[in-house]
Amino acid sequence: MRFVFLLLCCATLAACSTTQPPHANTTFDAALAERLGANERGMRQYVVVILKTGPRTEFAEGERQRLSEGHMANVRRLRAERRLLIAGPFSPNDDQYRGMFIFDVRTVEEAVQLAATDPAIAAGVFAIEAYPWTGSAALMEAPAIHERVERDAH
Repeated sequence: MRFVFLLLCCATLAACSTTQPPHANTTFDAALAERLGANERGMRQYVVVILKTGPRTEFAEGERQRLSEGHMANVRRLRAERRLLIAGPFSPNDDQYRGMFIFDVRTVEEAVQLAATDPAIAAGVFAIEAYPWTGSAALMEAPAIHERVERDAH
């Protein structure tokens, strides 16, 4: 849990690392802020889902590979639907945190429902924890930018 808290604190600080000057922001783009759903500080709400090592450890031959492929196909589908903004694995750690999703949804329940469509989560490869999180509205642009930097779109 400490790892999750520290991760979210670091992400928030990175997104908002500059202090507000006493004068108006001359680069503020009201139309962009509105399109991205930003509040007055350029932030909006998301839900972060942490993938942890799940309860299931034994698999039939080839099943783990199929679940992994299904997991990645689900990530691509959710990204294409613009529901999943950020996804990626963690480096090995003592807390057994395996990866993270940031969903563009308003409730933890919505995020849990979307995460449950992942075959690896449904099969118990991963267990999840979900938390509401407020971060930079600029994250809404992440999928479009990712498409421009991903070499192999599968």
